[in-house]
Amino acid sequence: MTKKIKKTKFGYSSAHAASSKNMKLPDIEAIDNQYKRDYEIEIIHPEFTSVCPKTGLPDFGTIEIIYTPNKLCLELKSLKYYFLQYRNYGIFMENSVNKILDDVIKAVKPKRCVVVGDFTPRGGLKSVVTAEYKASKKK
Repeated sequence: MTKKIKKTKFGYSSAHAASSKNMKLPDIEAIDNQYKRDYEIEIIHPEFTSVCPKTGLPDFGTIEIIYTPNKLCLELKSLKYYFLQYRNYGIFMENSVNKILDDVIKAVKPKRCVVVGDFTPRGGLKSVVTAEYKASKKK
């Protein structure tokens, strides 16, 4: 069990971290996968922006989604509109990557998926966040 932070000495709180839980984002749509073999799809969004939930300052980065489709594939236009909504929300970089992974899993139920957020340095620090999912094999 992780310890909840009441407030750091820099003023960040558990409420800032949890701010992404109430985000209302558009659904990511899916299209039928026409192939039964395993193959990989890589989608790169080099203009991802979100907002720090405490300072309101923008975060910029590249989001990369790499997945092995099952029965469905991501529909790209809906994914673009989904990404655009992050510009309006305060969310930590780590949470945005994990939220994107959760929403991709919900939309297409892939066999495997990795989401990488490669964020522009801020204050001299660069963050690269990777979240991964692998579907369990049915017995």
